[in-house]
Formats: sequence, C-alpha cells, structure tokens
Amino acid sequence: MTTLTLRAARRCYNALNPLHSAFYFAPEHDEQLAALGLERGSMAYFAGRSAPMGAVGAGTVTATFYNFSPDLVARDIPRAWELTTPVEVLETRLRITDAYLRRLLGDETVGSRRMTEAAELALRAAEACEAPGRPLYAANADLPVPDEPHLALWHAVTLLREHRGDGHLIALATAELDGLEALVTHTATGKGFTSYFFQATRGWSAQQWAAAEVRLRERGLLDAEGELTERGAELRREVEEDTDRLGFAPYRHLGAEYAERLMELAGPFTQAVLAADALPLKHLGKG
Repeated sequence: MTTLTLRAARRCYNALNPLHSAFYFAPEHDEQLAALGLERGSMAYFAGRSAPMGAVGAGTVTATFYNFSPDLVARDIPRAWELTTPVEVLETRLRITDAYLRRLLGDETVGSRRMTEAAELALRAAEACEAPGRPLYAANADLPVPDEPHLALWHAVTLLREHRGDGHLIALATAELDGLEALVTHTATGKGFTSYFFQATRGWSAQQWAAAEVRLRERGLLDAEGELTERGAELRREVEEDTDRLGFAPYRHLGAEYAERLMELAGPFTQAVLAADALPLKHLGKG
C-alpha cells in the first residue's frame, strides 16, 4: 500500500483549493451580496467569509482572518450586520456558488458522476478535520451539507481550506510573524501576491509595509534589498512544513489511493477555473 506523504497531501489540497477561492473573485459574489445591501469589495468579502461564525465583531474577524488591517476590518464589521444577516449571507453564498460553478464548468459537468464522486471523496476527507483551535473550520462544519453534489463539493473544499488555513495561522503565530509580517515574507518568497496587491486588498499602507520590513530586518529575516535572508527563507520553510503537518489529517484519513483519485477527479474542474482566469494570478510575484 502506498503511504501518503505530506507533499502528496499538499498536492491534493492544491488541486482542490481553486474551486473554493474562485468564489471570492467571481462577479456573482459582489453582485449578489451587494443586492443584500453590502458594499462591494472588502465588506462583501468579510461578511461572506465570516457569516458561518454569526454576527461577530471586528475583533473576531481580525483574529481569524489574521493578515487584514484591523482598521479595514473595523470599517466594515460590524456595520455589515446592520445591513443584512448571517443567515441571508449564507443562503446567498450557495446561490453564488451554484451560479459561478455552472458558468465555469457547465451544467453537464455539474451534474456528472465525476462531480458526485469528487464530492463524496472530499467529504470523506473532511471527516477527519479537527475543530479545536480551528474557528473558521469549526463554524463552517456546523453548516448542513448541501444536497446538490457541486455545492456539496464546494462545501467540503471550504472545510478543507479553512481547516488548513486555521492551521497556517497557528504556524505563523508560532513563527512570531504578525499578519503584515506574514504578507511581507510571503511576497519575498516570490510565490505570493505582489506587495501592491496585498496592500490594496488587505488595507495596509506603504508606510505600514515599510515598517514591517524594518522589523523583519531587525530580526535578521530580510536583507537591505527586501529579500529573505537564509534565516528568513528557513523560517518560511518551517511555516509551510508546519502548515502541511497541521493540515495532514484529512488526507491521511482519505488515504493515498483515494487522494490520488480525488486529484484525478478534481483536476479538470480546477483546470477550467484557471483557464477562465477566475483567479487574480497576474498579481503573483514580488512587484
């Protein structure tokens, strides 16, 4: 029997995650949440992602989202809950998901046996996700599994994404990287979004970004040019390894054979998402 490795588990996660992430960049997202009275952009995002936790305040969203400016969060939360309710947002999330998956994948794929099997395997993997210390995962896990397979798949992938994301925050806190320092060091790897994109979407100013770079240089993690030092690169590797380890349980539960099958099933779905430019990949890099 083939033993599932941490690297293979990460590959499985990467094969699934675009199906979840495309939700936030779909035009249907802002359109339908704006119809509830929410402002497009950050308010729609904060409300849409935090709704499983209920009408929580800015402090909870800042803590669980980690790398967004507290000032940006406080601008939108709890004001969003004066305009709509978490129940209305959760109902709208499923309508958004149905619309964008049908648009990107087509009705035939949405109704296919491949979709049903992928949903079954992803849900099986999510059975092993752990709630303690994982607030965003736990909140989503309290939601009912949708009946339609494509919505059930999105729900399962959301559970896997938030479970891994919660673990990633544990790894960042262990590395003593605050939310902004996490963004700066991620950008410095060349594998994340650009500093301009992060500043614009996470609410950080150029001055705050520069101050974080100073703190990281003082710790010996960045050099004078803003590149990761050897110690900085090692710390980022440790963060990713800890994230893989903390997010391993669902894929270990699924097993190597079924994890491979899930990647095989989900591959064409993810390829369709990427081919449609449904994610802002043009903003990746160090610029």
